Formats: sequence, C-alpha cells, structure tokens
Amino acid sequence: MNVIFFETNRESLLPLVFAKPIAKLRVGITTIEEKWIDLLSIPENKISYLTVTYLSKKFKLNTAKENLFINGSFLPTSELVAFIKNELQLNEALICNDEIVVAKTNLEIFNSESFENLIDITDFYLTSINTVTDIFTTNHEAIEQDFERLTKNKKSAKANKTNTIIGDKVFIEDGATINGAILNSDFGAIYIGKNAEIMEGSLIRGPFALCENATLKMGAKIYGATTIGPHSKVGGEVNNSVIQGYSNKGHDGFLGNSVIGEWCNLGADTNNSNLKNNYGEVKLWNYTSKKLENTRLQFCGLIMGDHTKCGINTMFNTGTVAGFSANIYGGGFQDKFIPSFSWGGNGKTTTYQLEKAIETAEKVMERRGILLTKEDKAIFADIHQQTSEYRK
Repeated sequence: MNVIFFETNRESLLPLVFAKPIAKLRVGITTIEEKWIDLLSIPENKISYLTVTYLSKKFKLNTAKENLFINGSFLPTSELVAFIKNELQLNEALICNDEIVVAKTNLEIFNSESFENLIDITDFYLTSINTVTDIFTTNHEAIEQDFERLTKNKKSAKANKTNTIIGDKVFIEDGATINGAILNSDFGAIYIGKNAEIMEGSLIRGPFALCENATLKMGAKIYGATTIGPHSKVGGEVNNSVIQGYSNKGHDGFLGNSVIGEWCNLGADTNNSNLKNNYGEVKLWNYTSKKLENTRLQFCGLIMGDHTKCGINTMFNTGTVAGFSANIYGGGFQDKFIPSFSWGGNGKTTTYQLEKAIETAEKVMERRGILLTKEDKAIFADIHQQTSEYRK
C-alpha cells in the first residue's frame, strides 16, 4: 500500500514544523510516522508526503491508483489500524470530529473530498497533535503506548549492580550503558534506547524515554513525562519536556513543560520559567493569529524551533516561543516571542544572515556525520524569506 501523510494544521504547530512535515514530530518515544510505519508494517520506501510547496522537493509526493492518506497529526492505535486493515474500503474516509483521519483513494478524489463513504470514528478516542503544547501534555500517554508496542515480546537488557531500579516497567535496549543511576518506574514506564548512556548520579522518574545514542550527563534530574530524542545530550533538571533529537542541553539549568526542536543547543545554566508568579494561565505566541493566545495551561515553558541556539545563562520567560535558526543571548528575560533568524536578545536583535546560519548548520550537522543538502539550504532560504515580517 502506498502511504501519503497529509497535513491540516501546520501553522498551529510552528515553529516546530518549519522544516519538516507534521508526521516527523516526536511524541512519546518515536515520531508520529514511525508509529504508523510500525503498526501498519509499511516499508519506508512506500512513504511520501503531501505538504507545503517549499518542503516538497525534500519530502516528495509519490502517488498510486490506490493510496492510504494519513493525517500526520493523529497518533495511531491498534484498534484504528485493525479497522483500516479489515474494514476500510476503496474511496472511503475515516473522520473524527469532522476531520479526516485516514482515506483510501487516489489523489484526485482525496483533493476533491468526493468520497463514496465517510465513517465517523470519534468513538475511537484518538489523540491528535493540534498545538505545540499538545506534544508535552500528551507525552505521558504517548510514552506508555510506545513502551508497550516497542517492548512487546522482547527481553530487556539488565542494568548492572551499581544502579537502583524501582518498579517493574524499565526496559533497556542492547548497547545501552547505565552506571550509578536511580530509575523509578512506579510513576510511568522508562525506556532506554540502543547505545544510549546514563552517567553516574542521574535521577530519573518515569515516564521517560532516552532514545537511541542519547546521553544523560552526570547528576541529571529527570521528571516525567520527558523524552530525550536520539543523539541528544542532556544535563541539569528537566520536567515534562520533549527534545526532538540531535539537540543539547549539556549543563545545569532547568527545562520544564517545553518542546525543543532538532539541532538546538542550550548554553550552560539556561533556565526557563514554566509557571507564572500569579499561578495564572499562560499565553503563548500563535502563528495563526500572530499574537499571544491563552493556552489554558498553568504550566507552559519554552517552545524552540530547529537549529536555534542560546548563550550561557539565558533566561526564558513563561510561555516563550523561539523560532527557527535564531541565535539568542543577553542578560535578563528574553522576549516571549523570538522570531526566526534573530541574532541577539531582549529586544536588541538584528537579522541572522542566511549565509551565516547555513554555515553554522553545516558545521553542527557535520559533527554528527550528516550532510546539509541543497534541498535543506533551499528550505532555510524559504523560511528566512517567509519569516522576514516578524523581524521588522
């Protein structure tokens, strides 16, 4: 079956999806598309994307006479996948709260929405990622679901005797290294990925996921529900946050109720506030309305787009949004909205020149053996142009 991930709410998930389709967001242990690929048993060469024009040269669309169109915002369940495999017919679509979740058809019928039958599956109680804060507010449930799927019929590697293991929901993949740590799964599952490392003195309370080749630095303090994506390095104190991957928070400092994109770096002693002094609901920058909007959350920290960096001792206020490829520094609290390609901080910013931003990204990615392609550079250029209005 040819699978196409489509999108309906990109703006509400910016800045996290400036450079990627929604299906590539990490929630729980794996990305949304990885969950679908696993449950549907789909070869990766059968996956493509119906996304915005400037991303389509990298994330291509491949169509067939019969395609399975999947809304990239929805997390799959075993029940939903079973229904798709056994019940969904050609030219039918599944809807949840009047939104298309899955459709089996060709591109023409999908674009015109001229389906032969619409099947309401609202009773399936599906989870969808509609806003950036949904990523950390649903992370507990997503970790638990991924844990059950990824560890089913598998045997965990054993932690050595230098560690203290509390509870019976700790799973360690082969190649992981853990020394002198405390892992408490009484409050949620703990998953340690392949070749991950937990250094001495780390304290972990689940639910927690340390993905493949990620590292917890010495003395780290982790509260659930937290995910540290692949090839990331994290130290200090972290609470209910999701680090997408290839990003570093290598030193002391607090990160709470936050989402950090890929290829980010938080300087030593960077801290974010996640609770207002008056305990009120937090407002967050919204790319759809282009203003601060009420999240209806009491706890909300930092949302940081891909390739953004901040200097040592940076302070982020409650409900801060930092865009794509910004370089943030300076004393005092930063602005609650930091535009993409900003250079500086505290209202004293200039434009991070495109050539310099690309040069930095090339160096950062080269250290991990990954090439910044010409398609990536074109995406940088497009984001630089389309976000210029926010830097005026």
